[in-house]
Amino acid sequence: MTTWIILGIIVVVAGAIVTMYNGLIRAKNRVDEAWSDIDVQLKRRYDLIPNLVETVKGYASHEQVTLEKVIEARNSAMAAQKTGDLATQQQAENTLSGTLKSIFALSENYPDLKANQNFLELQRELTDTEDKIQASRRFYNGNVRDFNTKLQVFPTNIFANMLGFKDYKFFEVSNEAEKANVKVEF
Repeated sequence: MTTWIILGIIVVVAGAIVTMYNGLIRAKNRVDEAWSDIDVQLKRRYDLIPNLVETVKGYASHEQVTLEKVIEARNSAMAAQKTGDLATQQQAENTLSGTLKSIFALSENYPDLKANQNFLELQRELTDTEDKIQASRRFYNGNVRDFNTKLQVFPTNIFANMLGFKDYKFFEVSNEAEKANVKVEF
């Protein structure tokens, strides 16, 4: 009888460990999938930017500095993506978002550009992409929250620490990028 009780306890503990481990793996995979969704949208953004810049160049050729800043910010963001460092990537993406605002502000000063179908289509595509990036970031942050919560609650926290699970960092937008006003200078 005692043997059955001990065996039952071992089975229950083993079942709990397997359940915790599988839950951690599922949550980790959801975070990785969410990050992959962000990567897909960022790639789409990177592909659209050169087309947008070329369209604007045709109408606002003397705005070379603004256009160069956009391309430079795009290249920095693409390089930051390859580093795998979330903080570096966040900073580069925030800079890129700020420079994209300056291109859209140019359209206010160039009525022909504002009416150009190519520019309007690219602007719509880029706006759609920016919205998808925001949604992907929210999805990623929700999965990070769920995963990090699993890592912090008892008894999973003990088990997760033993197996070396580490928390993920949230993808945050810096306040400076949100507060920055777009400046168009001539």
